[in-house]
Amino acid sequence: MTEPTKINDQISVAAQITLDDLAAFKEAGYTTILNNRPDGEEPGQLDHQKVEAEAKKLGLNYVYQPIVSSAISRKDVHDFQNNLLRQGTPILAHCRSGTRCFLMYALTQVLDNGASPLALVAEAASKGYDIRALPMLAEKLQAEK
Repeated sequence: MTEPTKINDQISVAAQITLDDLAAFKEAGYTTILNNRPDGEEPGQLDHQKVEAEAKKLGLNYVYQPIVSSAISRKDVHDFQNNLLRQGTPILAHCRSGTRCFLMYALTQVLDNGASPLALVAEAASKGYDIRALPMLAEKLQAEK
């Protein structure tokens, strides 16, 4: 099973999941799968529609919000935050490695809650994720208001 990394009681992040992972995630108590990986990002990648169909069979909420790391917008952050607020929790967000999902979570905390970017970079690093781009990206997105 793809091992999730818990950020807090609301959200965990993970690398690319498989269909077989879904039942284990349901058993672990997750209620929502949030997919931040665009289809076709790499050859052989599982299509989101197949995962969504299997998730729904198991009674899981499924949200497809593809994020391209080099093109994150204020709208992407807003939509991610809305998913955190409106979907059942706990949420398992996944992408290729989990880093993009952690970065999106951190952006919601900086832009919407005034959290310290450096503290979030350190928290992510302690959990094995490199989101050193956060301070610069947050500053860029704050200017988009």
